[in-house]
Amino acid sequence: MSFSGKPYNGILFNIHKLIALGVVIITALRVYEALKGAPAQALVIGLVGVTGLAVNALFASSALLSIGNVNYEVVRLIHNIALVAAVLAMGGVIYLLSGRMP
Repeated sequence: MSFSGKPYNGILFNIHKLIALGVVIITALRVYEALKGAPAQALVIGLVGVTGLAVNALFASSALLSIGNVNYEVVRLIHNIALVAAVLAMGGVIYLLSGRMP
């Protein structure tokens, strides 16, 4: 999105948000199904919580970026950090649920 320039193209921005929402829904359903059959592990539950917080931060920072009258650099930094946190936490969940770690 940052390559399309500011202000953001409304159509591209909405497509970006819809794709992100779809990925969140599909991932949440898959993780829920995997958690139903797995023994409860505190680390997995904690990582799912971190992922949820990071996704909320992604949607909130995205909304702030769409408004356009905020400190762009700070909000974009928050957006990027939340993205990395979500990917790492979900990667940890997938790794732990794959059965490779006791």
